Formats: sequence, C-alpha cells, structure tokens
Amino acid sequence: MYLAPLNYDRYFKKVFSDIRIAKRFLEDFFDVEIQELQILPNKHKITDDASAVEFDFRCRIKDSFVIIDMQQWFKSDIVKRFYMYHSMNTVLQLERMPDKSIDLEDNKKRDIKDYDKLIPVITLIWLADDNLNFKEDFVSYTMTSEVVHDFLRNRNLWKEDNILELIAERGRCLEIINNKTKKLDFLQKNKLIYAFQTNIVKNRKFSKYLPWFELADKTRNKLNEKGWFDEYLKDDIFAEIIRRINTASFEQADWEYINDYEKFTEQVKRFESVFLEQGIDQGKNREKVDAALKGIAAGFSNDIIRTITGLSDEQIDELR
Repeated sequence: MYLAPLNYDRYFKKVFSDIRIAKRFLEDFFDVEIQELQILPNKHKITDDASAVEFDFRCRIKDSFVIIDMQQWFKSDIVKRFYMYHSMNTVLQLERMPDKSIDLEDNKKRDIKDYDKLIPVITLIWLADDNLNFKEDFVSYTMTSEVVHDFLRNRNLWKEDNILELIAERGRCLEIINNKTKKLDFLQKNKLIYAFQTNIVKNRKFSKYLPWFELADKTRNKLNEKGWFDEYLKDDIFAEIIRRINTASFEQADWEYINDYEKFTEQVKRFESVFLEQGIDQGKNREKVDAALKGIAAGFSNDIIRTITGLSDEQIDELR
C-alpha cells in the first residue's frame, strides 16, 4: 500500500488540515476563486447533555461558513444527521455575533443580537460509497418557496397543451422566489450538498473536482502502487496530499488504525447487506429498533449497530 485511504477519517483530516489543500478543493468543487479562507474549530459542545460534536472540516470563506464531512460507510440517518450539522453551522455563528442597541423609553437601551450579521452556510457531504439512489455527481438542496414544488408536482397543470398557463405560473413562482424584501433571498443561499464519489468516478464528467475523487478512490485499493499516482505529482497541491498520506513514513499505530478501520468497515458492510435484504434502506418505514435487533441476532457489536442505527449503547444494551 503506497498511499493510505484518503476516505479514512484520520487521513481525510490530515489532508484537509492544510489550508492550501482545503482552499484548492473548495475552489475546484465550487468553481470559484477564494481570496481568503479561515479554518475554524471543528469540535463543539452544543447542549449540556450532548457529547461534543465534531466536524471533519469547518471553515469560513468571505461570505459563507462551510462544513465538509466525509462518510465512509452506510448510515441509516444520513439525511437527518447532516441536516442537524447544517443547522448547527448556522447556530454556531452566535459565538461571535455582535450585539446592537435598541433605544427604549426614558433614555433606556436594550442590547440584542444583530442577526443581520448572520451569513449563509454550506454543508458538503462527501459520500464514499452511498449515492442515495442518484445518478448525478452531486445534488444540492436549498430552502425555497413551496410554490416551486407545487408548480412541478401539479399534474393537471402539465397534462394539457396550455403553454400560456405554464408560462404564467412560472412567472408567479419567479416573482415569489425573487422577492428580496428584508433579505428573504438569504434562505436560498444556504446549501446542503451531497457529493457521490462512486458516481463522480463512474461518470467522469469534465470537471475540476474529478481528480480529487479519483485519487481518493484509487487510495481505497489496498494494493495501490506509486505508479498509479505519478500524474498527480505534476501538481503541487496533489503532491502535498500524496506526501501526507504516503505510508513510507507510517508508524505501527498507523497500520493498526488502518487494519482496525478495515475490519470495522467490513462489519458495517455485512450489516448493511442485512438492511438491503430486508428492504430497510428502500423506505419501508422499518424502525431503528428492528434494525438493531437484527444486528444483535447477527452477532454485531454495539459499535456497528450504533453506527448504522444511531441508537446509544444504553439503548442497544437494553435490547440485548
């Protein structure tokens, strides 16, 4: 193994802790030029009862906060999990949000948070295996007016040959979503993006981000060799990535981490196959408890069941 798997948590974080690498990836993925990027703390405690929440990567670009999170294996709660992370990326702005004074009667004043300073958040989920049943390279979700969904799903509107009515309805939708009164357009600037490594490598669309996902995919092969990555060495940024995950400098702890990670991943895939056989990930409303019980019956550890279902160790132990 010439390079360690970039998709493994430790090496993903090791690579993206370099601000030059992170900046270049974001520029390539979003096809923009970033003048300044600030890497932010990625570990936070949100509530008194919650354990610390840790993002793989969190930064601020001039006009937005960005999270990048890597998912190596199947998780049943992936949509809600990352919606929560996405929301937290907004809430964490309270840490540095300034106050503003409101004048009251009798020359009194009241300080409140200046929510005008809130900026959009972008959450990018890099999925190594799962493609959520999409064929595209990635899908992006924003908060927009419900009229758009109604317009697309109105079967009666699309049945007849009524182009004039369609144009009129489209105009009404555009008028609503283009309404910027009191910064309503802020809602549409927030994005939750799922990027699918398997699709990107398969589709091979001409894009700046393609080499990133191809390199990551090649490193997943345990037999990867130096010659597989010669083309990347022509680029300083990719050469630095290769230097950071080159196994030549690895210590015993790194090899143990990789071996343990591989065993864990293999168990997760076995458990995932149980889900597939039972149709759980096809939207048949199976409860997490049912999934956990199947995992227990199949002899899976708490770590695997917790990863798949999101249940706590205490809840799993009760089921045992």
